[in-house]
Amino acid sequence: MHRITIGSYNIHGGVGLDRRRSAARIAEVLKELDCDIYALQEVDNDTDGDKDGKQLEHLSEALGMEAVAGLRLVGRRSEYGNAVLTRFPVVGVQRHDISLPRLEPRGALDVQLDAGDCSLRVIATHLGLSRRERRVQWQRLLAAVDASPPQLPIVVVGDMNEWYRHSVMLRDAHRILGEALAPAAFPSFAPFLALTRIWVRPVSAIVSIEVHRTAGARRASDHLPLKAVIDVEELSAHAASGAAR
Repeated sequence: MHRITIGSYNIHGGVGLDRRRSAARIAEVLKELDCDIYALQEVDNDTDGDKDGKQLEHLSEALGMEAVAGLRLVGRRSEYGNAVLTRFPVVGVQRHDISLPRLEPRGALDVQLDAGDCSLRVIATHLGLSRRERRVQWQRLLAAVDASPPQLPIVVVGDMNEWYRHSVMLRDAHRILGEALAPAAFPSFAPFLALTRIWVRPVSAIVSIEVHRTAGARRASDHLPLKAVIDVEELSAHAASGAAR
């Protein structure tokens, strides 16, 4: 295997532009993307619901992938938030609470994967709506990144809710993780905001980052998914150079 593909998709609780909720439709979009790893945001998991309510379970079965939940409890029987689907063995999982008082609960799902030729750490998140909230949450994420061994390849991915290209948050991200392409993927019917981001360290491992623009993707959610292609040899070289220091 020479390349790894990673998709990021805010599925909007499975509710499309037609206001119809369909986990099966989201699964079809993910199949179109055909990624090894998916970072999903706004996944709804109603424990008493049908397949459209138990979305993570449905998507895991439909794609034949392992699911890692980072969902936040929002009611007695309902969870909502981040999740990761992966074809790779999961080595370890951490869940970081980045919530601020009196604001919507937010978290980051931190998953270490065995990608064959190398280990890969994936931090998947969905940051808050206010700039102050995002700054605090981003500092907490950077602390988690700093705790990672420098030779371990790392991906930070998700809906960052940051549309101002000169923001302090993005400046810090580019300084630490490298600056990657961020094509506009919101709103799905006429995208002009780059809210979804995929950073890879080393940035040299990124082959491409593209928006998935199909008729199905435009209908299934208010966001379009993003797909990154990563060169495994670059990841392995980064890991080897770090270990040699």
